[in-house]
Amino acid sequence: MEKNTIILAAGQGTRMKSKLYKVLHQVCGKAMVDHVLTQVEKTDMDHVVTIIGHGAEKVRELLGNRTEYAVQTEQLGTGHAVLQAEKILGDKDGMTMIVSGDTPLFTAKTFENLFEYHRQKGAAATILTARTANPFSYGRIVRNEIGVVSKIVEQKDATNEEAEINEINTGVYCFDNKKLFAALHQVKNDNAQGEYYLPDVIGIMKDAGEIVAAYEMDDFSESMGVNDRLALSKATKVMQRRINDEHMVNGVTIIDPDSTYIDYGIEIGSDTIIEPGVQLQGNTKIGSDCVIGAHSKIVDSTIEDRVTVTSSHLEKAVMHHDSNVGPHSHLRPKSEIGEFVHIGNYCEVKNATLGARTKMGHLSYVGDATLGTDINIGCGVVFVNYDGVNKHHSTVGDYSFIGSNANIVAPVKLADHSYVAAGSTITDDVEQYEMGIARGRQVNKEGFFKKLPVYEAALKAEKENRE
Repeated sequence: MEKNTIILAAGQGTRMKSKLYKVLHQVCGKAMVDHVLTQVEKTDMDHVVTIIGHGAEKVRELLGNRTEYAVQTEQLGTGHAVLQAEKILGDKDGMTMIVSGDTPLFTAKTFENLFEYHRQKGAAATILTARTANPFSYGRIVRNEIGVVSKIVEQKDATNEEAEINEINTGVYCFDNKKLFAALHQVKNDNAQGEYYLPDVIGIMKDAGEIVAAYEMDDFSESMGVNDRLALSKATKVMQRRINDEHMVNGVTIIDPDSTYIDYGIEIGSDTIIEPGVQLQGNTKIGSDCVIGAHSKIVDSTIEDRVTVTSSHLEKAVMHHDSNVGPHSHLRPKSEIGEFVHIGNYCEVKNATLGARTKMGHLSYVGDATLGTDINIGCGVVFVNYDGVNKHHSTVGDYSFIGSNANIVAPVKLADHSYVAAGSTITDDVEQYEMGIARGRQVNKEGFFKKLPVYEAALKAEKENRE
């Protein structure tokens, strides 16, 4: 029996008060509609149709050919939206699930359970329901004395007794496909909004004597829809905890899950420790036995095994095994840090490679450079890579030494086993075994201190200290 899904993603989402189309707002690094489609894809669908309207091209750009599309040019309600898929699905046998693109917390397991329950019951329609202690604003599931669904009643229409019901409609349905489209053509728009509502299909099917079932899922939080920024933050919190729990079950130590922010889909190896305040974003992969120190931010980067990142910011960088960085350093895009490399505090690397066992202890900048292995970079070293118009590249050979406060003015090449004296500004190549030194000779002026204003102040302080 064929399985299909229709994802409703045509609404504008005015309550978000945003220029960004609602279903494209992100939860843990992934657009809400992408979360929905990702879980749908895990259920082995024959057809997935996404209904688009506002922001249609941006949704297409994001989801690509993972789904088919139908366009709702006028926003005339959820029933009207589903009807736009008729050209694709109308003649299909089988089951069709309908889910909203702004419900990012549903799981593939819940979708599979809904399809299976619908099949077992031989129903024309099955409503996905949940129970909550606070059902206000949700449609209530009214059952008869033997538990069969008799109707869905909205909050504004509920009697006092019906308002006490805590089983609610999540807005997800599974239908017999052909019966769904037949019923949609009977839906009327004689309501205050003049719209065609999908839930009206349930009443139409009941009146026709069809079987309408309801599958109650275990976790109400999955059904959370996002209509404004408050709901977006709540959904993010649920997803954040879900992601962190999964990593901890898989052997990652997260010191404080409530203050650790890991995007969906990030890989982390076992026995890695994540300290509080860490943000792991985008296409990031972290190996085993790493320590990611407090308040580090790592974006689109690859961290191999046994790496330590201490309170630092990495973006589009690679750190090979047994290297370390920080505290308070910045690895910018196209930084590749070799194995056993040490980068200390207040350093910056950009578009540069540092070979194995190279050390850059503190307060230095390496940009647009290729550095070999076993190099020592002193404090305050700057690779001067920009002339105001173009960037230029420098190369430093293996086993070289760059003294503190040196400026390496690109483009230059420092050969293997070369030496740069502290305080030098290097503008020419340095050959193997040479020392490059570029600074004025020291001259000491005898007695010059006594000519300075500070001399009198020093004499006065010295006298006061003796007294």
